[in-house]
Amino acid sequence: MESNTTSSLAFPTPSNGFDFSAMHKVPQQFVWPSKDLEETSSEELNPPVVDLKAIKDDEVAMADAIKLVREACMKHGFFIVTNHGVDHDLIIAVHDAYDSIFKLPLDKKLSAKYNHTKWGYSCAQAERYSTNLPWKEVFSFPYHYIHESDSQVVDFFRSTLGDGFEHTGSMNQRYCEAMKELSMSIFGLLAISLGVDGSYFQRFFEDAEAMMRCNRYPPCKNPSITLGVGPHYDPNSLTILHQDQVPGLELYVDDKWLVVPPRPETPDAFVVNIGDTLKAMTNGIYKSARHRVRVNEKVDRKSIAFFINPRADEKVIPPKNLLENEEQRNYPDFTWAQMFQFTQQVYRADSDTLPMFVSWLLTQQPPPSN
Repeated sequence: MESNTTSSLAFPTPSNGFDFSAMHKVPQQFVWPSKDLEETSSEELNPPVVDLKAIKDDEVAMADAIKLVREACMKHGFFIVTNHGVDHDLIIAVHDAYDSIFKLPLDKKLSAKYNHTKWGYSCAQAERYSTNLPWKEVFSFPYHYIHESDSQVVDFFRSTLGDGFEHTGSMNQRYCEAMKELSMSIFGLLAISLGVDGSYFQRFFEDAEAMMRCNRYPPCKNPSITLGVGPHYDPNSLTILHQDQVPGLELYVDDKWLVVPPRPETPDAFVVNIGDTLKAMTNGIYKSARHRVRVNEKVDRKSIAFFINPRADEKVIPPKNLLENEEQRNYPDFTWAQMFQFTQQVYRADSDTLPMFVSWLLTQQPPPSN
């Protein structure tokens, strides 16, 4: 990967985009270095699966789930939830809606930006970087847990894509509301597994600032030299991901890349992974999940990711009882606004984001005292 400093971040004039279906050869901008293309193991990951319905009224099932989640989060920060209550038809409808968006003419997609911000459509992140481009296109938007308007997502889709996408916005609004509810169940489970008050994370994230993103990974003529997403840890707190039945997601465990196989027997299952911000909030007890996405030669792959972050000015600090024995702090206090600034303006998120962020944070001048 290119040097990941401020001076090497590329902010080129937005291009005309890439028509993936017309590319018979992988352009140089999409070719990744060999260290990031390390061969995938023949093994598959067998992550713990938590049945959220089964643990509600069953103390034994809850105890087993807590143990599995704790072990997974201490090892690699990755598990799966099923029977979560999110409507199956809603999940399918949201996937279908993004199919319609990604099938729009390229010029229409490229114009789908929200007030010239990072929200809306992006083709391979070409507006931000010039090398190691991911073989994908995305559509993303913000979602605030506490909001003034119940139509915040509908308004976004109408402003970005036009009045014809009001229904798509309404479906995404419902999906975000379902993710908010699901996240609170997951945060409760994580808190108990960590040994803190069961409502600790729920209170901390009650005014969370989330981002929803749909990823499309088109077929590629030479998938061995590029990646849908390079090796990285998510900089946010928690990611809830729904993936289709096409393989591609891989997790780095025990010094090897393992495929996270689709689950045809539970197609509504959600992948959950810890991000760097939550890792810091647990003082490093829970690990963030290092992962990447492979592409293939024949079919599209799609995933819908819901990224959860604290309120921008909320201080990220471990719960007091994790430090009651005067444990050493592994990370300084910081806010999500600082982490977001770092990953948007200073450093391209990769496998070293958190230590590089801490180094950068320690060089920043403290605010003047009153």
